[in-house]
Amino acid sequence: MAEKGFLLCVLFAFFCTWGVSLVNARRLSLPRTTVLDVSGSIRESLNVLSLNPQYEQMEFQHQERSFPSSSSSSSLTLSLHSRTSIHKSSHKDYKSLVLARLERDSDRVRSLATRMDLAIAGITKSDLKPVEKELEAEALETPLVSGASQGSGEYFSRVGIGSPPKHVYMVVDTGSDVNWVQCAPCADCYQQADPIFEPSFSSSYAPLTCETHQCKSLDVSECRNDSCLYEVSYGDGSYTVGDFATETITLDGSASLNNVAIGCGHDNEGLFVGAAGLLGLGGGSLSFPSQINASSFSYCLVNRDTDSASTLEFNSPIPSHSVTAPLLRNNQLDTFYYLGMTGIGVGGQMLSIPRSSFEVDESGNGGIIVDSGTAVTRLQSDVYNSLRDSFVRGTQHLPSTSGVALFDTCYDLSSRSSVEVPTVSFHFPDGKYLALPAKNYLIPVDSAGTFCFAFAPTTSALSIIGNVQQQGTRVSYDLSNSLVGFSPNGC
Repeated sequence: MAEKGFLLCVLFAFFCTWGVSLVNARRLSLPRTTVLDVSGSIRESLNVLSLNPQYEQMEFQHQERSFPSSSSSSSLTLSLHSRTSIHKSSHKDYKSLVLARLERDSDRVRSLATRMDLAIAGITKSDLKPVEKELEAEALETPLVSGASQGSGEYFSRVGIGSPPKHVYMVVDTGSDVNWVQCAPCADCYQQADPIFEPSFSSSYAPLTCETHQCKSLDVSECRNDSCLYEVSYGDGSYTVGDFATETITLDGSASLNNVAIGCGHDNEGLFVGAAGLLGLGGGSLSFPSQINASSFSYCLVNRDTDSASTLEFNSPIPSHSVTAPLLRNNQLDTFYYLGMTGIGVGGQMLSIPRSSFEVDESGNGGIIVDSGTAVTRLQSDVYNSLRDSFVRGTQHLPSTSGVALFDTCYDLSSRSSVEVPTVSFHFPDGKYLALPAKNYLIPVDSAGTFCFAFAPTTSALSIIGNVQQQGTRVSYDLSNSLVGFSPNGC
C-alpha cells in the first residue's frame, strides 16, 4: 500500500507539472519549438570571407540647421552598416573570424563591467585623470587606461563632419557618450578608409574652452592655454586623445546639425577597422542623441555575415506593432540603457528566475542593459545555467559537440539542412514578450556545421542583451516616454 501511495504521488506530481506547463505555454501564446535554417546559416558563413566591401563615397545635399531648443519632431536618418560590409576580413576561415569576434566581445564586456563598478564605487572624474605630464600638440601622451571604457563597436554609419562636410565612417555605439573623429595633425593615428579630417579646412570647427559645460562633462579632461583636451580609453587598449571642439554634423540627406561637441583626436590607437571615429548613442549629456535633443532613436542591426545595410533613425516614433518594455536608468551612471525585463521563456514556458535577477538594486548594482556593441548576451551565472539547462533538455535529439571559446553548449549539425529547436523569449511587464528567431541564439562558429547556443554567463552583476540577439529587430529608444520597443523584421 505504501508503494502504491508513493507511485500515485509521483504520478500526481508529474501530471500536475505537465498540466501547468501546458497552461503556461498556452497563456504565453508561444509555440514550443521553431526551425533553424542550418543550410542557410552555413552558406552565409562560407560567403562572408569572399565579400568585397565597397567604401561609400557620398556627398549629400543638405540644409544647415541649428540645434532645437527642445525635442525636434523632424526625423533624421543614417545608413547603418555591419563591420563585415565595410571592412574585408583578413581571416582565412570562418572559425578564426568568430574567435576574433568573441575575443573583442570579451574585452568589451569586461570594460562595461569595470565602468559600472567604478561608478558604484564612487570613483570621481578627478580620480580618472591621466598621468601628470604636459600634453603637447605634436606628441600627446599615451593615456592611462581608465575605467571609462566601452569597446570598439561592430556597426558603422557614414557621417559628414565639418563645413563643407567630409564624409567618413564612424562606429555607432550605445555604450558610449563621447563623439570623436581622427584629426590632423596626427601624432599617432591608426589606418582609416577615408582621409584624416583636417579641422583647418572646416569653417565650422570651434575649439571649446575649459569652462564650457561640455568640457566639464567629460570623464577625463585637461586644460592647455584654456583649450579643453579630452581622453577616452577603451577596455581593449584602444584610446583617443585630442582637442574637444564643436563641429557641424551632416546625416544622410538630412539637415546639418551645428555645434555638436566632438573630440578631435590627434593620438588614437585601436581596433576601429577603418572607421574614422565614434558616434556615441549613450544616455549621457555628451552623446549624440542628447546633444541634438532627440526625443527618440532606433536602429536595426543587420546580420553581421552579410553586406546588407539598414538605418539609424532619430525622432521617429516606435512602430505600432512593437513589443514595448520600460526604459530604466541608473542614477550611478547615465550612459547605459536598462531594460525592464521580468523573465525568460524556453519552449513556451517561463523559467523559474526571480525578477530581482534583472533589477538594479539600491546601490546601483545589477540590472540588464541593451547594448549595440556587445555581441553575445551575458546573463548572471544562475540565470544562464537555468536557460542553458532548459534549452539542452529540449535539444536532446541533436548531436552535441565540444564547446567553443565562451560557448559551452554546441551541436554538430553538419548532416542537417534544418533542425527544430525550443523557442527562446524575453518577457516584460503586462505579459509582453519578444520571441527570438532561432538564428539569433543558435549560431555557426565554423563552416563545417558546428552551431553554439549564443548566450554566456557573467560573474558581473550587470547583464547585457547583445547584438546577436538583436539582429533583424528594430530596437527603438523612446527617450521622452522611457520605453524600449522591439519590432521583429524591422530592417
